[in-house]
Amino acid sequence: MQKTPVAYQSGLTLKSFLLALVLIPFNIWWLIELEVVRVGYPTIIHPQANVIFIIFWLLLIGYLLHKLSPRLGISQQELLTVHFMLCIVSCLCSWDMLQILMPIMSYPFQFATPENDWRNLFWRNIPEWLTVSAPKTLLGYYEGDSSLYTARHLKAWLTPVAAWSSFIFVLMLVLLCINTLLRIQWTEHERLSYPLTQLPLEMTNPRLRFFRNRLMWIGFSIAALISIVNLIHSIYPLIPYIPVKRQGIGGGIRVSFYPFVIGMSFMMPRDLLFSCWVFFWLYKIELMVGDMMGWQNLPRFPYAAEQGFGVYMGLLIFALWIGRSHFIGLVRHIFTSSDSRFQLDDRREPMPYRLAVIGIVFGMIFLTVFSYKAGMSLWVIPIFFGIYFLLSIMITRLRAELGFIVHGHGYRPGIDPHTMIVTGFGTWQLTTNTLTVFSMYMFFNRAYWVNPMPESLEAFKMSERRNINLRHTSIAILLATAIGLVVSFWFLLDAFYRHGHDSAHFHPHSLWYGRMAYGQLENWLNYPREADGPALAFMAGGFGLTAVLMFLRTRFLWWPLHPLGYVTADSWGMFNLWSCIFVAWVIKTVILRYGGLGSYRRAVPFFLGVALGDYIVGFIWSILSIVTNYPLYNFFP
Repeated sequence: MQKTPVAYQSGLTLKSFLLALVLIPFNIWWLIELEVVRVGYPTIIHPQANVIFIIFWLLLIGYLLHKLSPRLGISQQELLTVHFMLCIVSCLCSWDMLQILMPIMSYPFQFATPENDWRNLFWRNIPEWLTVSAPKTLLGYYEGDSSLYTARHLKAWLTPVAAWSSFIFVLMLVLLCINTLLRIQWTEHERLSYPLTQLPLEMTNPRLRFFRNRLMWIGFSIAALISIVNLIHSIYPLIPYIPVKRQGIGGGIRVSFYPFVIGMSFMMPRDLLFSCWVFFWLYKIELMVGDMMGWQNLPRFPYAAEQGFGVYMGLLIFALWIGRSHFIGLVRHIFTSSDSRFQLDDRREPMPYRLAVIGIVFGMIFLTVFSYKAGMSLWVIPIFFGIYFLLSIMITRLRAELGFIVHGHGYRPGIDPHTMIVTGFGTWQLTTNTLTVFSMYMFFNRAYWVNPMPESLEAFKMSERRNINLRHTSIAILLATAIGLVVSFWFLLDAFYRHGHDSAHFHPHSLWYGRMAYGQLENWLNYPREADGPALAFMAGGFGLTAVLMFLRTRFLWWPLHPLGYVTADSWGMFNLWSCIFVAWVIKTVILRYGGLGSYRRAVPFFLGVALGDYIVGFIWSILSIVTNYPLYNFFP
């Protein structure tokens, strides 16, 4: 007996599109206030806390409108579609994308000095069509008290903004096409858990069981109370502070007990929770042993980035092996159109598989031409983007399987294409033009905190769970990309011309990205280097250890350690949040051991409520801080 096909519903309606159109400018303005003017980083938290806040109030408004008239209500499919679009826009406007691109487009011309000699070192290698260099245009941009809306300023920024917008849109399209080919294998065949999708799915459940759950409101109230007490402490220091934020305890160790991190970490698989905090301490032991043995004389010991890259490559090969049946079927489907035996049913996929492959091919042609015109050597381009897309796939896998709330690699020279290419070939093999493009491309591959690829795959997962037409979800993501790019560039440029990018109005880190990118280029050119043999050895070591760990996991069901814990051990998130992971592991272990699976399921709303309470109350304080222009309690970081 054949299964009756599920009737998919449209989430991209006129109502949801208009809602997104209204909310996108507010969301971007809010992120600029939080991440550029002040020093909060909501976009590095997943699920993105700013979007959860907006959806919470949208739910309340929709509920009240539904009471007035059912036609005025907002369906779950529409709410989730707005959620997807806002998440994509937040990625684009974040401090891991456009907030870095803005100074990269102009910084070397404004801050070249006789001391750094940038004028002679690499000015001639910077593509004019991707940057703004006119002194009169940059004067208002950096000093303020000016306006974007003059003929000179608009003309100067139009070409580079249009060029970068087209580049980012095509990059997003390729990521979306890759997710289309991966979705059914990871979501339906391997059934990865997608822990970070649970909160938005529960919140938008039309039966409102989540908001009628008493345990959820108890968890919400506990987190809200902690936030309220700490808010009062920030105004009246005599009131005791509840220590939940990160603080050092000596020996380079930090502890924290953020309620929302503990709440969301409770959704992670127990063996992965265990792997995370165990590998964190093993990494600390590695550093200690290195000190004792004198290995710190090796530059960058223990080569954490290279070890991590080796782990990702090992995990990628394992994922391809596990899904080999699916991927072989894809190849047959694409190249044997006349043979019905090899055809896959892709009618309910985000796009037809052949269209996804065409999108990847033409997208790569565009990115290759763009990069070649910018100055990158032709032989380097496929290596660069090959590494970028492989890393994006593994970050997406990390989100889908592990669900760690912060997955970026932090401030250190990290796991990224330019670092790996320089490590493998040295700078002697690379032209100055290539190294210059590497520096300009840092805006989308610096730390992978806010890589947009996991957002679109999670959107597909939530769409599948709530019977939303996946093709409409794809269109919504591309629409959000196009609208988000225009509004983000517009709002950032408008703010910088009014207040001055180099003024006290903005936090200094908004300019630091420019110094970081071109300072690295200056270092490459002044101090050329050969291929790094020890780094390659540590890369191979990371790959080998991953192979051993995955063999043990497939051979022995009781083996608890997973390489995903290994690859996150030295990250910024684990450095600051390992203690939250440990607390969540202890609580989950106790509940499962003494209460069983039923007790665990009953506890889930409580911990989701803890996370939601911290998000909602914490962001109320952030809005009050903006309105009053007075620094109030910031719940993260």
